[in-house]
Amino acid sequence: MATLMIQGTTSDAGKSTVVAALCRALARRGVSVAPFKPQNMALNSAVTVDGGEIGRSTALQAQACYLAPHSDMNPVLLKPETDRGAQVILRGKVHGHMDAMDYHAFKRIAKESVMAAWHALESRFDVIIAEGAGSPAEINLRKGDIANMGFAEAVDCPVLLVGDIDRGGVFAQLVGTLELLSKSEQARTKGFIINRFRGDIALLTPGLEWLEERTGKPVLGTLPYLQGLVLDAEDSIGLTHAEKADQTLNVIVPALPRISNHTDFDPLRLHPQVSLSFIKADQPIPAADVIILPGSKSTASDLEWLKRQGWDSAIQRHLRYGGKLLGICGGFQMLGEWVDDPEGLEGKPEKVAGLGMLPLTTRMVAGKQLRNVKGVTVAEGVNVTGYEIHNGVSTGSALSAPLFDIEGRPEGAISEDGQIIGTYLHGLFDHPDACRALLTQLGLKDAEHIDYQAHRERELDRLADMLEAQVDIEAILALLEAGASP
Repeated sequence: MATLMIQGTTSDAGKSTVVAALCRALARRGVSVAPFKPQNMALNSAVTVDGGEIGRSTALQAQACYLAPHSDMNPVLLKPETDRGAQVILRGKVHGHMDAMDYHAFKRIAKESVMAAWHALESRFDVIIAEGAGSPAEINLRKGDIANMGFAEAVDCPVLLVGDIDRGGVFAQLVGTLELLSKSEQARTKGFIINRFRGDIALLTPGLEWLEERTGKPVLGTLPYLQGLVLDAEDSIGLTHAEKADQTLNVIVPALPRISNHTDFDPLRLHPQVSLSFIKADQPIPAADVIILPGSKSTASDLEWLKRQGWDSAIQRHLRYGGKLLGICGGFQMLGEWVDDPEGLEGKPEKVAGLGMLPLTTRMVAGKQLRNVKGVTVAEGVNVTGYEIHNGVSTGSALSAPLFDIEGRPEGAISEDGQIIGTYLHGLFDHPDACRALLTQLGLKDAEHIDYQAHRERELDRLADMLEAQVDIEAILALLEAGASP
């Protein structure tokens, strides 16, 4: 068994993309490979085959390996709830809530979960492609590190360092990061990958030669800037829009401070008949056909924030003019009369009045619901798939008019006039039949059949093709064979 770790000079340097590309390239060669991210901080998560929860970027990397996501692939997941605190998930299950100082002291225990998960994968796969978090050169976070070099040192694996040239200063990033590492960490750093290059590679060549001479490390490849790439992100809300048809459904999504699983909307961003916009703080909600309230990691506090923006009045006005409203997970909870979090499971203990648009009340209870589901729409019997990740339990008469039948269990709600829809299910638009049925219900006539899962597969293959063409794969295979030895 061999492990290779991909680290980056900064956040968003391209680590997740490189790992996904490398996983697909190796899997296509018949290599038994799995992804691994020791520690991740993200609000976008996926339900695993073993009933746990991991970051969505790691779940995508599992798909790149032709695997179902497993909680061992991301043993520590931190889901921010406030600016200083987060929910801590160990090997797929909620462990508790900690502020930054408490978690720093907790890292020794977290490392045990990381190592146990890595050993579990080690016993099942020939190759593990691990991904770091942020930068390995964060001086204030190096003590007790489990996300970057601390893990690489513990398992004695080689490291490749990725730098993003598109944001500028890539040579300073790579050389500076290397200089801030210890001697042993420098030795296990076996080379560099330049990411997001635009232009003539001949103009970059002198810089690459200088970098190799300056550091004694090879540049294993330069990856081009891929236009139009749409894959699951960890946290940043993508603003790329696909080319649209003349007749489109205008959809608005309020960008809540603790928005979670905004990857729900990736299929809509790509849909040729949907124009999707995220509305940020201090912006008015414009006229639209549909408003979607997204998931939230802190439903009560995000609901209060939404009201302070004046968006509750804007949503009421939207409904008066005949617009449609969809709430997903936390957004569904906001549509009710009350959101009650007596134990402070999502932040401080509080009870907040909802938007009052559906007759239901939600209470946050310990024991998160984590499950992948299949069912049908109540109206037409169209197949749906999705997943649930939530603490809240909702009750009320609104639930007597469900949106879905999930293997005999009613799920979601729809108002009597059909204007307001709510559901706990994430990932609904990924399924082509469900996407078309929901868009039709939301007012789009003659909705096209768009298969986002097939698109995701094509994008993974495009990534792997790019990697095979631009990176020295044989050198990477040799690294896996040799390990971290000098």
